[in-house]
Amino acid sequence: MKLALFDAPEGTARLGVVTTSAQGATVTDVTAALPWPHDPDPVTAGWWRALCRDFPGVRSALEDAAAAGPARPVEEVALRAPVLGPSKIVATASNYGEHVAEMHGVQQRTLGRVESWMMEFDVFLKAPSSIVGPGADVVLPPDVVAAGHEVHHESELVVVIGAGGRDIPEERAMDHVLGFTAGLDITVRSAADRSRRKSYDSFSPLGPWIATTDEIGDGADLDIRLTCGGDVRQSVNTADMLTPVPRIVAYASSVMTLLPGDVLFTGAPPGVGAIRAGEKLEMSISRIGSMTVGVV
Repeated sequence: MKLALFDAPEGTARLGVVTTSAQGATVTDVTAALPWPHDPDPVTAGWWRALCRDFPGVRSALEDAAAAGPARPVEEVALRAPVLGPSKIVATASNYGEHVAEMHGVQQRTLGRVESWMMEFDVFLKAPSSIVGPGADVVLPPDVVAAGHEVHHESELVVVIGAGGRDIPEERAMDHVLGFTAGLDITVRSAADRSRRKSYDSFSPLGPWIATTDEIGDGADLDIRLTCGGDVRQSVNTADMLTPVPRIVAYASSVMTLLPGDVLFTGAPPGVGAIRAGEKLEMSISRIGSMTVGVV
């Protein structure tokens, strides 16, 4: 199943089921099928976290509502980021071998040295306030631009946590995942703290929707592609991950409790590079979908 969040006329987030075909994508509003009150406030968003936690129990009701309700072309709705109020964004570092190799040159150019500790697999945090939806703009911070720092794109497979938990065994990790979406981990290349460099507002575009694990499995064979102006900047298959999704989830949960609705970036593939005002970034992940964001 593909789950989208989109704006109703009054600006509140609605839940939709997306159907894709050769003719395009449609979305059906299934909000009324939820067994909880629909809290329109994205700050509280209790209904969304309940959906992430209890999706297996409400899935059939959503399927029935999607089959019965009117479908609209996706182009007619304003898609939001397909998450609401996550307690945290957990991001994965150094998870593709070719990216680790390229970062030696990137760091030598931007820092004048190589930080060897950054070449090791680990997790860190980004601010949830950095999340924006498909079609939004990435805003280059004026102070960063004035200082002459490069700002880079990193296109990544993103996990949305379902049931969550602490010390989740790797063999059961996917039981704790709702699904996957596409994400851009926008990054300032400077000597500042990693979390700070990646947490500016608009630095975590997500979209266009979530493909649940029944469609995607454990995310181990998906094509990620990023283009700009027709030029391919990143192209990789998630099979090249050094640490697969179940192991990432298990490791992250050994450090911190993963809560329903939390977001987990799985690491940047090779091909990272600078973005500039006026560009359009087109990102796609096979079996999930695509999104376009501007740079201003």
